[in-house]
Amino acid sequence: MADRYIEVSLVKRAITCTAKLLDDRAPVTCAAVWDALPLSSEVYHAKYARNEIYALFPPFAASEPPLENPTITPIPGDLCYFSFAGTELGTKSYGYDREVRPDTTVVDLALFYERNNLLLNGDVGWVPGIVWGQIVEGLEEMAQGCNDLWRSGALGESLSFRRL
Repeated sequence: MADRYIEVSLVKRAITCTAKLLDDRAPVTCAAVWDALPLSSEVYHAKYARNEIYALFPPFAASEPPLENPTITPIPGDLCYFSFAGTELGTKSYGYDREVRPDTTVVDLALFYERNNLLLNGDVGWVPGIVWGQIVEGLEEMAQGCNDLWRSGALGESLSFRRL
């Protein structure tokens, strides 16, 4: 299979970067995301994982991907996929308060932009993510935009994923 690439953007800030899909390491997840593109939603900055931004989506795969290529210590440029069932993280502080019911699922697509991340949530413990992509171009500019989100707020900003 030929390498596949996507564009990841902070829409309002007009910042984009390019990521390579890790089809060899997370084939089921990559296929699910690729088939669902384009995707865009309100962006959040993580509170506990440190240097992470993410957007939340309703489930888009026929079934949730297995935990392939997992990590609890993402590195700069990692794109991670998380799936949370029901009321697992149903709190406004994380942005997971939208239509949270026992029979719902929320998909979290995250971008890690700097070092020293640890996927440990104060409410539920370790939260392994699936590493499905790696930023190969534009990480420095994206990291600056992510830091600006942390300092000045994410209100009105969207995180977007589209095929290249």
